[in-house]
Amino acid sequence: MNLHEIAFYFFGFIAVVSTILVIVNPNPVHGLMYLVVSLLAVASVFFSLGAPFAAMLEVIVYAGAIMVLFVFVVMMLNLGETVVKQEQAWLKPGTWIGPGILCAALLFPILQLLLDGHQTPAGVKEVDAKAVGVALYGPYLLAVELASMMLTAGLVAAYHLGKHD
Repeated sequence: MNLHEIAFYFFGFIAVVSTILVIVNPNPVHGLMYLVVSLLAVASVFFSLGAPFAAMLEVIVYAGAIMVLFVFVVMMLNLGETVVKQEQAWLKPGTWIGPGILCAALLFPILQLLLDGHQTPAGVKEVDAKAVGVALYGPYLLAVELASMMLTAGLVAAYHLGKHD
């Protein structure tokens, strides 16, 4: 097995473990932090398969923008008198240990791939920005627009649920 295959399976394992931790975690903020780790692991899988642009989009769009939106909605819907105490409990150092360890585990193989020169695996075509744009705004245009409308509707609904009367 070469370095790309080992990295692929390792990143996939981290993605599965962190996704299971999202599902079984009763605290929504802790679950969201594990979901960020899961999305970073999926981006690492894309990178190990020779799709650095798709990996970058995964990190920017999902692990960045969408997760900030999720955290905003969770914090906004948690209105009440005990909000400050609840948020302080969510942000204790113990909260960050699990996701921090998993992110550190993702960091070392990515650095190894980068130091190795990150050659695209044999038989795999590298995905560039043009190919992603043609796919998104070609046959999948309707799906992209429907997803954007659903995200907007979810944001408006969360705003109306969280505002005071």
